[in-house]
Amino acid sequence: MITLHDSGVFLAKGVLRTQAPISPEEGRQRTLAWQILQAHSVSGDPGRLQIRFDALASHDITYVGIIQQARASGMREFPVPYALTNCHNSLCAVGGTINEDDHVFGLSAAKKYGGIYVPANQSVIHSYAREQLAGCGKMILGSDSHTRYGALGTMAVGEGGPELAKQLLKNTWDIAYPKVVLVYLTGGPRRGVGPHDAAIALVKAVFESGFVNNCVLEFAGPGVSSLPIDFRNGLDVMTTETTCLSSIWETDGETKAFYKTHQRLEEYKPLRPGEFAWYDKYIELDLSQVEPMIALPFHPSNAYTIREFLDNAPELLAQVEADARARYPKAQIRLADKIHDGGVWADQGVVAGCAGGLFDNITEAADILRGGSCGDGYFALDVYPTSVPVSLELTKIGATADLLQSGAVIKPSFCGPCFGAGDVPAHNGLSLRHTTRNFPNREGSKPGEGQFAAVCLMDARSIAATARNGGKLTPATEIEYNPVRRPYHFDSSVYQKRIYNGFGKPQPETELIFGPNITDWPKMQPLADNLLVELAAVLRDDVTTTDELIPSGETSSFRSNPLRLAEFTLSRREPAYVGRAKAAAELEAERLSGRTPAKLQTLLDRASGLEGVTAANTQFGSCVFANKPGDGSAREQAASCQKVLGGFANICYSFATKRYRSNCVNWGILPFTLDAGTDFPYEAGDCLLVPEIREKILRGKEDFPAKVLKADGGTEDILLHVRGLTPEEREIILDGCLMNYYAKKAET
Repeated sequence: MITLHDSGVFLAKGVLRTQAPISPEEGRQRTLAWQILQAHSVSGDPGRLQIRFDALASHDITYVGIIQQARASGMREFPVPYALTNCHNSLCAVGGTINEDDHVFGLSAAKKYGGIYVPANQSVIHSYAREQLAGCGKMILGSDSHTRYGALGTMAVGEGGPELAKQLLKNTWDIAYPKVVLVYLTGGPRRGVGPHDAAIALVKAVFESGFVNNCVLEFAGPGVSSLPIDFRNGLDVMTTETTCLSSIWETDGETKAFYKTHQRLEEYKPLRPGEFAWYDKYIELDLSQVEPMIALPFHPSNAYTIREFLDNAPELLAQVEADARARYPKAQIRLADKIHDGGVWADQGVVAGCAGGLFDNITEAADILRGGSCGDGYFALDVYPTSVPVSLELTKIGATADLLQSGAVIKPSFCGPCFGAGDVPAHNGLSLRHTTRNFPNREGSKPGEGQFAAVCLMDARSIAATARNGGKLTPATEIEYNPVRRPYHFDSSVYQKRIYNGFGKPQPETELIFGPNITDWPKMQPLADNLLVELAAVLRDDVTTTDELIPSGETSSFRSNPLRLAEFTLSRREPAYVGRAKAAAELEAERLSGRTPAKLQTLLDRASGLEGVTAANTQFGSCVFANKPGDGSAREQAASCQKVLGGFANICYSFATKRYRSNCVNWGILPFTLDAGTDFPYEAGDCLLVPEIREKILRGKEDFPAKVLKADGGTEDILLHVRGLTPEEREIILDGCLMNYYAKKAET
């Protein structure tokens, strides 16, 4: 089904070739990725890209902070189309007025700076971007990790908020030219197989090995033509879970039809790799061999065919239970009781968001359920169309009626079920979801408090088949139904009547409307000569997600108040972290006031042999160690909350994603790495002293000898690294954060 090739390959006339009449260096320039990236880079150096994007998109967890950062740094208007969607916190049930206060702020900012404001429940962020912002050959930057529009010929990237603030200030997104991996598609999907099945299979094949980490995936091959555009979009958006950097697909008549349907035909142009385009690696994916898949907790890569899972359910669910108990000892976890009456029985099905709520997914789910019933038991099915235009068309063709008559519930456009702010199952519930992630807590449960629910990812087709059987888990390929592909009609009047589009028409006289929860960022100090950090959390999981660093769900309601949001940092993974970080920050505040805390002086006294290291020139704060942090969301709060609490460093073997490392840098957090195989036996309470940190960062040094001052009184040496900082990133770290960097530039 999927074969990985860790070697280069040429593509000519749609055929894979190991040899060519040109060199790989010349062939590299014939990929779609090369053409688009170089066209958007202003650096003049093909190996070091400085990208300016064509459009930006943010949702209501991130846009307030981004605008606040850019405003504080001198922004006067939005220089490119910037869509502010309200799809993440529309239904959060905490915080009083603060959700709608942020939405009102967003509309006032769109008016003042010339932006696009998409009201709550009109569209999820990526649906709107596909419908209204994408264009063949364009690039879009979004403050959401699933910013992927490659199937529409648009290279899109998900990053943390500071990177969007840079674009608003007419600066660039800087990266080394990435490796490009060909995804060579052949065959076509069988009836009952959907985009999530292909996506989950792809994630399973590449995630653990990091095969495509920070690479660009380029989709081509004869199998592309077999896929409807919704299938392509649904597969493409899930490439985020492979940890790739971005994606791009060759375009064809199906792509052209999408733009024509959405009344934007001028945005279409044919995109094809040039003859003998050369790729660093390649993946062969035979779509005809894809089977209905299920991803078990707690990652999309923990995947099996549904039939394989059903045949081995006792053992596989026991593994999930053991994993969950190790993570959450307070929770009384029971999943084995889902096995009874000849099958595995789920409690919930959800089809939602940028991956699941697509027109074709929902119409085929309606085909499966037409005339059937979800039953009157514990199982419930919720369906969230991805935008009002999609919902309207589903209503017109009768698909909504078919689903409602089967017992399904149709809900408004909303991302909540994808990140834990809607449809939280009951304790020990088993939820099947066509959404993007099944990380711990993504369904909204609180296992640290004894609550637990398990989310499995499945395609909408198999979820509908399961619903037709009353919750008995069933692959869609094993039932009889007649799928009918219906043409989609986009009604633009819906958006014309409700969405504010002020791009190019800023109204600088407009006053921003601030709710009481919207606060400015606290003052952050520049990097001192020396750095002393105390480990406030030591996380030894193979991978630490951003959802563990800062939980999603209702905590995000406090997104516009940095101090309140920071109280939730690591709350569901390491509850003692906030107290430890605050204690370190209090000592740093005392040091900045001119007094020398006794603990700090004691630690410095133990660091014998280091000349010139004093309390006056040594910054003190907290630090997090994790093996591989940052998989998942692009939300900058995973880093900014650490900085707000006085965090100055992350230590790891590698960062799971570029976007999390970028967030750390932009918030002035040192992204330290260790050599593979280096032992790190230290625990919370141990401290690390890095002398001459400022001077070494200034001079571009990458190796940092440090002393570990253990809580038990021992002292050890360790070598840390900070590799690959650009000159601008070095300045940002020296200045303390991106906002300080821009403020300094404004003064000069």
